[in-house]
Formats: sequence, C-alpha cells, structure tokens
Amino acid sequence: MTGDKIKIDDILGKEIEIIGYKIGDSKQKVGTKVLTLQFRLSGEERILFTGSNVLIDQVEKYKGEIPFLATIKKVNKFYTFS
Repeated sequence: MTGDKIKIDDILGKEIEIIGYKIGDSKQKVGTKVLTLQFRLSGEERILFTGSNVLIDQVEKYKGEIPFLATIKKVNKFYTFS
C-alpha cells in the first residue's frame, strides 16, 4: 500500500476517499486484528493503522463499494465511518 502514514486523530471529521484496505494480525496486541486503511485526503494518498473493530467490520461490509467517501468520527471510545 502506498501513501504517507497519518494518525487517525489527524483526520477525524474530514472527508476521505477510501481506496483500499488490508486486515492482518496485530503485532502490538497478540490475538487481535489491525486495519491498514488506504485513502485519499486532499488529493494525496495516505494510510493509517487502527485496531478499531468497528472500522474493521464496516470496511468489510462495504468492500464492494470501494472507492467510497467517508468521514471517521469518534463516538465515546470507538471510531466509526459516517
């Protein structure tokens, strides 16, 4: 996956275009999954890494819609696409 790495908190509330993703085993927390999300922000390709189960479930649900526009929001203690 190409693009500069960015922190999820840096894009909260901004519209992004999801262009790809990969789900793998986390090296940080054994037994959990990590989502590598590839997207465009202001015309630039970027990637982020997250262990958010909600985002993992949502990207799997809408994988047939890629590319799609979304905004990541933080609701209480979890992240979600809106």
